[in-house]
Amino acid sequence: MSLPNESRTLAKAFSGILGVDEKSMLEILVKWHPKDLTTFRNENSSIFLKDKYFLFERWQDYHIAFLDVVVQWTMHPWERDAPYGLLIELACTRSSNELLGARKAYQSLYGESIEEDVASRVEGTERQLLVALLSAYRYEGSQINDVAVRSEAIKLGITINRHGDKKKLFKDEDIVRILATRSKPHLKAVFKCYKETFNKNIEEDLDETSLKDTIYCLYAPLMYFSKILDSAMKANANKNEKEALTRVIVTRANVDIKDIAKEYKKQYRTPLTKKIEVVALGNYKDFLVTLVKRAG
Repeated sequence: MSLPNESRTLAKAFSGILGVDEKSMLEILVKWHPKDLTTFRNENSSIFLKDKYFLFERWQDYHIAFLDVVVQWTMHPWERDAPYGLLIELACTRSSNELLGARKAYQSLYGESIEEDVASRVEGTERQLLVALLSAYRYEGSQINDVAVRSEAIKLGITINRHGDKKKLFKDEDIVRILATRSKPHLKAVFKCYKETFNKNIEEDLDETSLKDTIYCLYAPLMYFSKILDSAMKANANKNEKEALTRVIVTRANVDIKDIAKEYKKQYRTPLTKKIEVVALGNYKDFLVTLVKRAG
């Protein structure tokens, strides 16, 4: 079927006039690439409600899990990232351009910048680091300053071990500067040097979950996403944890889901697709599995 015909079929499926046609949505959407989704959104903007959740009008009470994955897959990545409350994941696993795009989408959707929103609403010691991470536009080249790497690894070690109260690390200028401004290759080198100098991984010296997540997202995103997926598929997972299954697979499907699946199998000794087939149901399960498999 040609793209124009698929678009018409999909628009009809979304309309819900004769019921919600999940089969057609599944067959068409999982094989479309970003440019195809962009064309569909531009040509069928009336399908979407004018609200921040981008839900479909006729779908409010219909197969919520499948609805969620379809809505998120159809959205532009920047719009998809903007509403998420997982700020560390957004700030540390996206490229500089992707983060900038999400910030622009947030401003368009909510009429204020995400940085000012975080600064005014987030309370406690995390605020300074979060604002800095979200405001960053990191260098993405491969050049690394070896002198700075060693200097910053030692500085991090001294600073971390100086603070008895690890929460104070969120406000430490050196910690914030290094984590928020340095390139990811540079940070990987810093964390490697830290281990060589202090005989342990940097996360072993940290108590705060937010700081550990920041470190993992910056230098080991595959490990981070594998951990999030595993938590999402546990029998005792809470609502927020379960929602991560859709979020991670949809947001990483065109990025690095193939590598995440490899890391997941390495960490948990079972294929990601097989685990999804155990915990998910129906067309929702098929949608997720197909997104993972199509990456190869």
